Amino acid sequence: MFDLLIIGEINPDLILRDADIVPEFGQAEKLVEDARLTIGSSSAITACGAARLGLSVAFIGLVGDDAFGQFMLDAMQDREIDTSACVVDQQVPTGLSVILSGPTDRAILTYPGTIPLLRADQISESLLRQARHLHLGSYFLLDSLRPELADVFSRARKQGMTTSLDTNWDPSGEWDVEAILDYVDVFFPNENEVRLIAGEEDFAAAMDLLAEKVPTLAVKLGAEGGLARQGNVTVTAPIIPVEVADTTGAGDSFNAGFLYGYLNQYTLGDSLALACACGSLSTRASGGTEAQPTLAEAKSVLGNGRD
Repeated sequence: MFDLLIIGEINPDLILRDADIVPEFGQAEKLVEDARLTIGSSSAITACGAARLGLSVAFIGLVGDDAFGQFMLDAMQDREIDTSACVVDQQVPTGLSVILSGPTDRAILTYPGTIPLLRADQISESLLRQARHLHLGSYFLLDSLRPELADVFSRARKQGMTTSLDTNWDPSGEWDVEAILDYVDVFFPNENEVRLIAGEEDFAAAMDLLAEKVPTLAVKLGAEGGLARQGNVTVTAPIIPVEVADTTGAGDSFNAGFLYGYLNQYTLGDSLALACACGSLSTRASGGTEAQPTLAEAKSVLGNGRD
């Protein structure tokens, strides 16, 4: 039995870092301070963070039959993630994100490749019967799967699984998640996504609308930490001060920390505190996974001895 089954996109990140990372067109060449090919994709980074904390994790996704796809599968397997249900497409290359990372902000350029091609009939029914919880990331990038996701989540619920969703950014700007929210137990938006999904500029009003649909909201607030809500109960938690090298994937490590607490019956406040600790500590190194903490590391910065 797996603690966590994750469905989502699989792609590496090529992270370029510099104090002045903005490119200049007109065939101008600029040198950058650092370049790293790392584990990418919101879903895979969440999976790695959860496995690092000690959850047993399985993953379903689609890659191409190429070096980028093999890099990702090998890296996930090295982190003890079960990738046996991942599908290799012989015709389409693996997707890739190029991240231009500056001191205070970053831009992301993504080639979708196999990302939008995963289909519902490629999702292992046996894994849905072997996991406690189903998480999905990058909802708006999974074009072929998205029309069937409400049904996938409904089936998971009927089999006794709890569910969670991190939509990530919607390149179309439509922000339509109405079909799936009724089947989501834990929702992981950031502050801006709360407003866009709810269609409300006022954050409190937007939270009220989402709280009517989803039992647990865990909201990423960047430098302000996080906020979680269940019904009328709202808690907040700060970030952990660290020397930040790269914020790529911090929100995905936040997801992993919260899911660990949620699946181990932590209180809402303790789950959120662990989420903020995991998100903060993950920024200590370049890439989304290299500095993800163990449970002991996260508990040490929280002063929390809980198992």
